[in-house]
Amino acid sequence: MAEFTTVARPYAKAAFEHAMAANALQNWSEMVGFAAAVVADEQMQALLSSPHLTHEQQRDAMLQVCEGKLDAQGQNFIKLLSENHRLLALPQISEIFEHLKAEFEKTIDANVMSASELNAEQQENLKQKLATKLGRQVNINVSVDPTLLGGLVIEAEDMVIDGSVRGKLTKLSETLKV
Repeated sequence: MAEFTTVARPYAKAAFEHAMAANALQNWSEMVGFAAAVVADEQMQALLSSPHLTHEQQRDAMLQVCEGKLDAQGQNFIKLLSENHRLLALPQISEIFEHLKAEFEKTIDANVMSASELNAEQQENLKQKLATKLGRQVNINVSVDPTLLGGLVIEAEDMVIDGSVRGKLTKLSETLKV
């Protein structure tokens, strides 16, 4: 939901700065991620969007579902979001928070689709080459897509490297059409 991104950014930055100051980045990541997953649930969205419930009732429901997963600061964050009618922005807050965390930790997640299974040595080799190219530590998620015919497709944030046979055939076909 793009409309929540502008609203979410200041909350994500504030949560990130607080987590940094408290040296609790991983804990905050887990808390915000859990709360975002709760809000993403259809039933919770219906409850949080209900005009029949007060914001206090919505806040209390959210805190009850998240009981045991949020520390005192996490609960205060939920209360603040509730007071400002921003609970539905939690999935975007989490996404922005994780992006800030990845930038700080100099990490990036890359999705790798391969035509066949990659062994551990190939995966490690790929991680090292991507880390060199991107200047960050790379976490790769490998999946197999036999429709690629051969090669790899790598997606990392807004970058896509299509080294698949299917991709090369598509480019060749487009070139021949011109």
